[in-house]
Amino acid sequence: VQLQASGGGLVQAGGSLRLSCAASGSTFSINAMGWYRQAPRKQRELVATISSGGRTNYADSVKGRFTISRGSAKNTVYLQMNSLKPEDTALYYCNAVAVVVIGERPYWGQGTQVTVSS
Repeated sequence: VQLQASGGGLVQAGGSLRLSCAASGSTFSINAMGWYRQAPRKQRELVATISSGGRTNYADSVKGRFTISRGSAKNTVYLQMNSLKPEDTALYYCNAVAVVVIGERPYWGQGTQVTVSS
């Protein structure tokens, strides 16, 4: 499974951005997809995930501001980010969890930078 993320950029506080991530390869094996982020000098943290059945999970810090969704083909995931804050500045990584012979395996995209200016 390969993941290609796009949509990052520079935005002022209060603005919006939409991240996209397209999966290719053995996409039939993908269960959940999601977004994680890593700010400088901080650990990577979960932002939002969505299961193959559409169940979503959000970090408390983004609830009510971010919305995760999947495309109709289920191999694309989006993150609509509204009311952005400077503390949302980070490198955002797309994630997919796929079924493999011995269980499940995570895959990661290359990351897309989101910078929110105050």
